[in-house]
Amino acid sequence: MNALVVGGGSWGTGFARLLADRGVAVTLAVHRAEDAASISATGRNPRYSTGVDLRGIAAATIAEAPVADAELVVVAVPSLVFRAVVESLAGTAPVLSLTKGLDPATGERLSTLVRGRPVAVLSGPNMAEEVAAGLPAATVVASEDAELARRLQETLNSLVFRVYVNDDLIGVELCAAAKNVIALAAGAVDGLGLGDNSKTALITRGLVEMARLGEALGADAGTFYGLAGMGDLIVTCWHPSGRNRRAGELIALGATPDEAAAQIGTVEGLTTAPVLRDLSYRLGIELPITEGVCMVLDGSDLNELAAGLMGRQPTRE
Repeated sequence: MNALVVGGGSWGTGFARLLADRGVAVTLAVHRAEDAASISATGRNPRYSTGVDLRGIAAATIAEAPVADAELVVVAVPSLVFRAVVESLAGTAPVLSLTKGLDPATGERLSTLVRGRPVAVLSGPNMAEEVAAGLPAATVVASEDAELARRLQETLNSLVFRVYVNDDLIGVELCAAAKNVIALAAGAVDGLGLGDNSKTALITRGLVEMARLGEALGADAGTFYGLAGMGDLIVTCWHPSGRNRRAGELIALGATPDEAAAQIGTVEGLTTAPVLRDLSYRLGIELPITEGVCMVLDGSDLNELAAGLMGRQPTRE
């Protein structure tokens, strides 16, 4: 297989290495020409995951990416630019999305923006640096095209990267988007020093909130209790380098959302939270944690919000 990985961030870089280790001919397409030149010259990404060995992997700019030669296009860019990037990649090769979010302009799932070609998504507890280091991990590939999902599973599966197939594309994409918002709240619990009891309670109720959203949109509830849901949520909320968790922690310690993003880089939860809130209004469902995250991002006091969540009317679990 000849694959094009579009996006030279940590996950795009690590996934390019994973594909190459599976015998795939890979081109990594990055935004800046100087970064592409550096990767070609040194075998290292100068900006992200600098320790990942990229020798044997070709590099190009996104604008000059060899799309026509690709048998698989892997998209690993922020949700803010996903639509524009996909629309610029003319061709018929299948698309595998690694991006975890929704379209900020419309609230659409990102796979729906890929038209005229098969599409799949990959999601799970896959911290980029651990995958790049060859540490064991498991993931889910979801697609409405069963043959595409099977071929991707066969290509990617190994002794250190176990791949499961799931036909619930809606559920897997919603898990990937919503867990980042819950991770912002979990990071705020860390920043406030509220302890593991409260953090675990928040994560558990966050999972219920995610499943409620999925049910309203026709997803399979079981997806939310698998790798793409519970698995990814746990690692995102607890891993020290999780961007969304860290952003929530910094905001709790006094940083503005913009300051947190400037320090960390892309924080998908900051983009996704208002999109999910507005979606919940249209669906007529309650997402109290998401609503609370949006209130804090809009300037509400975090301590008051925590008290408000704890003070909600008790009910059955």
